[in-house]
Amino acid sequence: MLTTRFVDGAPNWIDVGTSDIDGAAAFYGALFGWRFASAGPEAGGYGFFQLDGKTVAGGMQTMSEQGPPAWTVYFRTPDADATAQAAERAHGGVVFAPMDVLGEGTMAILTDEAAVPFGLWQPGRTEGVDLAGDPGSLCWVELYTPDIAAAAAFYHATLGLETFAAAFPGGTYTCLNPAGLGEDAAFGGIVPLADDPVEARSGAYWLPYFEVTDVDGLVARAQELGGTVRMPAADVKGVGRLARLADPYGARFAVIKSAPQQS
Repeated sequence: MLTTRFVDGAPNWIDVGTSDIDGAAAFYGALFGWRFASAGPEAGGYGFFQLDGKTVAGGMQTMSEQGPPAWTVYFRTPDADATAQAAERAHGGVVFAPMDVLGEGTMAILTDEAAVPFGLWQPGRTEGVDLAGDPGSLCWVELYTPDIAAAAAFYHATLGLETFAAAFPGGTYTCLNPAGLGEDAAFGGIVPLADDPVEARSGAYWLPYFEVTDVDGLVARAQELGGTVRMPAADVKGVGRLARLADPYGARFAVIKSAPQQS
């Protein structure tokens, strides 16, 4: 599960690109209690979603030529240039080359070997989000991809990520953790597209999970606000109760009330 004890290779930032930032701010504000604050005129319309004064995500309005509304997961790197080069060697691509962000850090947008976009964040003054793993914040990420082995090889070569198989109802689940930190540092998983009809229709992508205290109530609220239920609330033994949603503009995300950790 994610925390703000950031380590190289683990997610440390997330943001949403949307066709209507004011509408998205209203939706997530009513859903999670987030407040959207502009980063200032020099930031080109970018801003921060905050919960009780702590930044939990970023967001900005994007144009249709930049792709459909979507959440982007960023991974911590000590050297964005070197990581971008590693991604290209591993048959990925560079959408936006590493660039300084007002001294706060260095960001880049890459694609993996299956053309799935993801971000890099090399910390400067900003390490990452202020809150992770708590209600209303990012707690897990999941990659839906056509080839688990190819994805695992790419992210190992690019970010040093390691995988392990965890027992799961009906089979096994491929978990991700930063290099050398073992299973207790798992922050996400990889799921084959062919095993999930809902995601197979949508194509490969990174899905962020936000921790919540009441999945069913939040799903109902999301529908009232114009969101879409992509997978109804369901219990997964040992994991928690979860649902997959999309906001009114099509950006996909999931919510979960995590099961208590076994001691």
